[in-house]
Amino acid sequence: MPRANSAGRGEDIAGAAVRGVGGGLSLWPGLTLTTAIAALAYFMCTLPGLSNFSPLIVAILIGMTIRNVVGVPPAARAGLAFSQRPILRFAIVLLGLRLTWAQLVELGGTSLAIVVVALAATFVFTLWMGRVLRVERKLATLIAAGTSICGASAVVATSQVAGGRDEDVAYAVACVTLFGTIAMFLYPLLPGLLHLDPSAFGLWAGASIHEVAQVVGAAFQNGATSGEHGTVAKLGRVLMLAPVLLILAATAYRQAGDRKAAASAPFPWFVLGFVALVAFSSVVEIPASVKAPLVELTGFLLAIALAALGLGADIAKIRLAGPRPLALAALSTVFIAVTSLALIKLAG
Repeated sequence: MPRANSAGRGEDIAGAAVRGVGGGLSLWPGLTLTTAIAALAYFMCTLPGLSNFSPLIVAILIGMTIRNVVGVPPAARAGLAFSQRPILRFAIVLLGLRLTWAQLVELGGTSLAIVVVALAATFVFTLWMGRVLRVERKLATLIAAGTSICGASAVVATSQVAGGRDEDVAYAVACVTLFGTIAMFLYPLLPGLLHLDPSAFGLWAGASIHEVAQVVGAAFQNGATSGEHGTVAKLGRVLMLAPVLLILAATAYRQAGDRKAAASAPFPWFVLGFVALVAFSSVVEIPASVKAPLVELTGFLLAIALAALGLGADIAKIRLAGPRPLALAALSTVFIAVTSLALIKLAG
């Protein structure tokens, strides 16, 4: 797939997907490959030593390995494109079923304010530091989203609005995985040293660790109270995905210069579907027998999309980015940890 620039990449992916649906190219070789990788990732995450890792991370790593060791056949192109656009966006819409507005109410006003302020400050700090470190803006935006909101899911969702190459997505996912994993093992060592009670520690973990699974892994090591507070705080951050994506889309629209360019600026309609499902699940009690399979389906569809992104990521191009994006992710991780902790201490 050509990747001369993000606009060309977007047109290429969209064109391949449309031609595949229309019959010009077969979706099945690529879809079969990405689905098989997703299934393998889920299986691997049941093995000892890998249970704390997200299947999304494993899926992108498997895809990158295949791309850079074996190669990807041209016949898979349309299926990969379909996995990266329609399937990914549908999965993001389904994420709304995991969340309700009641979870924001459960956080309480002070805790919600801490989560929102830390998230917003981290996003702005990461973009600013990206300019200081001369990290390409699209990659810096993906790192900002992954660090401040919800890890790999936020990275791939933001890529649908902010653009960026497959290599940018892979680099950003790798960064948030690395530093989120470090935080998962480091945080449980700190509540006594930092004089945090169980609820405060849970709030800190949920407000600053990247992935949902990483938050659960860290917070529940300090007991059920910490685990419950951490999970709710993290879900509050996930709910912030929709407004962040809408702000990014509006910014892209304003920066699109002339009227013709503005008309082509992407609007993330799938975000409205996400918000609609959050609203639906907030007012309608979905039976567990229905909700649980849909939640599992959402995760599997995201793994398919991540597998496709991995299959499009060239490690040689990732290396060209150098160590600066990694340094940016490290600074961003430290910033959100320190900022959220300071806000918790100030709030008492």
